[in-house]
Formats: sequence, C-alpha cells, structure tokens
Amino acid sequence: MAAAIGVRSDYTPADLRGFARRSGDADQVRRLLAVALILDGGSRSDAAKVAGVTLQIVRDWVLRFNESGPDGLSTRKAPGRASILNDEQRARLAAVVEAGPIPAAHGVVRWRLADLSQWIWDEFALSITRHTLGRELRAMGYRKLSARPRHLGQKPDDIVDFKKASSTVWRRSSGGSREVRR
Repeated sequence: MAAAIGVRSDYTPADLRGFARRSGDADQVRRLLAVALILDGGSRSDAAKVAGVTLQIVRDWVLRFNESGPDGLSTRKAPGRASILNDEQRARLAAVVEAGPIPAAHGVVRWRLADLSQWIWDEFALSITRHTLGRELRAMGYRKLSARPRHLGQKPDDIVDFKKASSTVWRRSSGGSREVRR
C-alpha cells in the first residue's frame, strides 16, 4: 500500500475551521472541515465518512489544499471542451466575415452560419455545427444582424402617409361615463 500524502502544516485545524465559518461556498466548507479533521489527527477514512465521499476524493482534496491552500478547495468552474478553432483559424474566419461573401466565388450573397460552416470545412477540413459556430462568432464579438425587409416598389413618401399619428395634446375625458349609484 502506498504511503499517505502529507498535508501542509502551515495552517492549523482552527485556521481551517475559521475559513469554513467565513466561506459562503458549502462545498468548500465541507472540504475544509475534512482537511481540518485530518490535521487534528483523524484518519482519512473518517474524513471521507464525515464528508460523504470516497477516499480518492479526499486524496484529491489534500492535493488541492497542498497546492493552493484553502482557496484551492473552493468550487471551480469546469473548463469545458476545448475550442475547435485555434487563434489563426479564428483570425481568418474574422477576415472572411468582415470581407463578406463574393457571390461568384462563394455562391451566396450574405453569410449564414451554414455557409460559414461549409467554408470552414473547405478551408481547414474541420467539421463544426452551426450552433457551435454561432457561439464562436458571438465570443469573437459578432452579432447576428439582418436588414429590415423593404418592398421593392415602396416609395419614401408613402411611409409618411401610412404612419399612425397620435394626438399631440392629451385631454382628460369629459365627466364620468358611469353614474354614481345611491
């Protein structure tokens, strides 16, 4: 059986319990109290039972505590999946988006996510879904904008004629429309 990993000794169990009292993160409190129990001389099995986890998880907590102290036991955000596009590919994508499509070359008059996804496949041989590409473009600072539709035969003077005009002066309605009952 392997030897237990030592716990750093620059914090006392009382220090860890003080951090636990001040912490707003319930999971960090549980981890701090488990490490405090180990520093008090308790076994790691006891710490695992108190925290409701396995020995392997307590071992991971000790490693995190040794590396970063009490802050290392706070709840961290999962890193998530790595991006499909690298920085150079993102720069080329941004250049293509900024330049806009060439109808003769690209076969489209405006970029859609499906078109850009096809362009990425043609250029880099990377398969990327429209949903993922939309998130990637949003992270790059682009937003989906579309022009307001306009009829080809519309005349600017007709817009004024059909606009709904509201009264410029508001008046209080005359008397009550209901009679007061006795």
